[in-house]
Amino acid sequence: MIFRILGKIIGFINQSIAAIGITGGVAIAFTNVVARYVFDASLVWATELTILMFLWSVFFAAAYCFKQDAHIAVTIILDIVPTKVAKVMLLISHVVTLVFLIAVAYYGYEYLLLVIDLDERSIDLWGMPMWIPYLVIPIAFSLAAYRVLEKIYIILKTPHEEVLKDSEAEQVLAGMGVGAEDKNNENVKELNKMVKDVEKKTGGLL
Repeated sequence: MIFRILGKIIGFINQSIAAIGITGGVAIAFTNVVARYVFDASLVWATELTILMFLWSVFFAAAYCFKQDAHIAVTIILDIVPTKVAKVMLLISHVVTLVFLIAVAYYGYEYLLLVIDLDERSIDLWGMPMWIPYLVIPIAFSLAAYRVLEKIYIILKTPHEEVLKDSEAEQVLAGMGVGAEDKNNENVKELNKMVKDVEKKTGGLL
């Protein structure tokens, strides 16, 4: 129950910051363009603030994508090996990802302390301490690490026969309204074979 609530809170934080960052960045960039070409008066702070807002949006959106399995993955090997092997491979992949995310979060925090010690400040953003925008690294990567940890737990408790999601070929067929009951149809079999051939040639990416 606690982890479910925590997951919802983290999801809300990721989605909100990602949405606010991209919306605010676009609005500021648009305002600066209008000011420059219509009023011949560029906003000095707009460029740096736009970049920082986009960065926050991208990092938190990337963290949210771990929850949704929205990151690009080449699954052609997982599709051809036995499901038990595929489950082990998935676990190894997620553990490596978890270690990487934790490492970046940790060293991002270390760098944050260095920036605080040096009292680095932004010239364009009214002397704002730079540790504030740099907070995105330890926070976003820590949230992403939590999501990957969730995935590892789910993979561990899921039977190996069910651990893999539908392949992209099956997702394409489902999108065309082809259900499991239609799989024995000769035309559907031919279509399924064609889509799977394309999937193999593209390395699992249609």
